[in-house]
Amino acid sequence: MADDKNITIELQSLIDVQENPFVLIDANYQIVAANQAYSMAYGLTPEQSVGRLCHEVSHHSDVPCHKNGEHCPHQQVFATGQPCQAVHVHFDQMNRPERVRLKGYPIRSADGTLYLGETVFPLDCSEGVDCEEMRMIGRSPAFLNCVDNLTSAAESEASVLLYGESGVGKELAAQYVHKRSSRNGKAFLAVDCAAITESLFESELFGHERGAFTGCIGRKQGLFELADRGTLFLDEIGEVPLAMQAKLLRVLETGEFRRVGGRELLKADVRIVSATNRNLLEMVDMGRFRLDLYYRISGIDINLPPLRERQSDIPALAETILSRNVGAGMRYRLTAEAITLLQAYSYPGNIRELRNILLKAAALSANGIIGPEHILLKEFNVVPKDKLLTDAVSYTREGEASPSMTQVEAQYIADLLVQHNGHRRTVADILGISERTLYRKLNLYQLS
Repeated sequence: MADDKNITIELQSLIDVQENPFVLIDANYQIVAANQAYSMAYGLTPEQSVGRLCHEVSHHSDVPCHKNGEHCPHQQVFATGQPCQAVHVHFDQMNRPERVRLKGYPIRSADGTLYLGETVFPLDCSEGVDCEEMRMIGRSPAFLNCVDNLTSAAESEASVLLYGESGVGKELAAQYVHKRSSRNGKAFLAVDCAAITESLFESELFGHERGAFTGCIGRKQGLFELADRGTLFLDEIGEVPLAMQAKLLRVLETGEFRRVGGRELLKADVRIVSATNRNLLEMVDMGRFRLDLYYRISGIDINLPPLRERQSDIPALAETILSRNVGAGMRYRLTAEAITLLQAYSYPGNIRELRNILLKAAALSANGIIGPEHILLKEFNVVPKDKLLTDAVSYTREGEASPSMTQVEAQYIADLLVQHNGHRRTVADILGISERTLYRKLNLYQLS
């Protein structure tokens, strides 16, 4: 319904035939026309929508979204006259948040008046996709941009390579891509490439026949066979042994493979989503990763933001973690001081570390109220591997010769093990390496 002399019956008719929510907004953020889908999405009639401010309807905010730090299509269209896209969090008629992709277009009336035409595409309400259950939670610009990239990747059949630090939720992101893709309903299988020994890697991926090796008593289907027509998530792809990379490349190029010890040529239609916290191109330069395999798996590159870049999401993440990971019968609430403390921390272990901190805090709280005294943060300096040599002086006593690189690394790892009570996963996360690589270093330096 329109309420502006410049909005013709013909233009209103074009608005009404839009299947997605569509709204026409003037330079003062006022809605001058809306279709039925837009009004229903926000619990209004078309007549009630017209005359309202757009940010009041969709954001439940008294100020335009750009004043809250969001990328504003209204601001860009009226400033440049060019179309634009953005991902926002809107609130439906039940005041529930949902992520939406906005596409804004400049539209002029017969007398030349400029309007913003805005189409709303929900990102969270697709059938079969429950993002809340997957803990894909957040409203920060960095996170919303990431969700938009994941949604676009899901619409393609290209391989996806996820970059991100340990603990940012790479498997959840891979599941999001799978569930929004045409392969939803088929198998989604995940494998941690760092957790498989080199001798068993081929058998794990391609399966084996009975008697293929010592102790093999039966046939086993591999992950490629089991994931046929679905998605295979290869976590820590940088840990794939160099000898296996050629075989992995072949199956990705042809879809063909043989079980270990078998002669039958098998085929599988599998979409690959990979993840790493390494710089694969640097590994290529060092001769530790094949360039042709890199190009095969990196059809679409997506960076997952670390938690320190989305601190505004911490309260919502914390609330969700506490509601789903504590015992029944007790509801937990964070005080404002506790939230402030959580938002000030850098989280080298990202969401995984936030979860551990909150579960410890819940165990320490007797009445369900979590204050700053219950938040136990381990303050330590994260020293990247490539800076260990630079920091060698910190391990050198006065009058002693500077230690070698291996001595510095061994001492640094030993200190971390003591500081974190021997928890190898935590130490590996801090070092930015896999647990398997850490085990090798422990054996090399004879550390326990």
